[in-house]
Amino acid sequence: MKSGDVYDPTCSARDALELIASKWAMLILPALREEPMRNSALLRKIGGISQKMLTQTLRELERNGLVIRSDKQTRPPHVEYTLSPLGASLGDALSVLDRWAERHFTALDEARERFDNERV
Repeated sequence: MKSGDVYDPTCSARDALELIASKWAMLILPALREEPMRNSALLRKIGGISQKMLTQTLRELERNGLVIRSDKQTRPPHVEYTLSPLGASLGDALSVLDRWAERHFTALDEARERFDNERV
């Protein structure tokens, strides 16, 4: 396995960072860490995401080997999404970021407010 360098503009490790830096990927992957989910369950869990954005993000995560789409071949259609082993390793890291954001969002809000007030 070759080593990547995120500071090298030609390294595709940057593509990986761009993919996971999307707010939707950062919410979808930890949500799937808990259990396989259907599209509708993801829509309910992730407030504010549109059906179109959910579909696009799931497709991109699947394309990159992070999510597995499982079509149960039933009527009515039943499709579930689950993390691949690669996605699970990333989901663990993103969960740590989620907890950090939940613990520190008020400090960030306060810092933005102080900054904005000083600029007025």
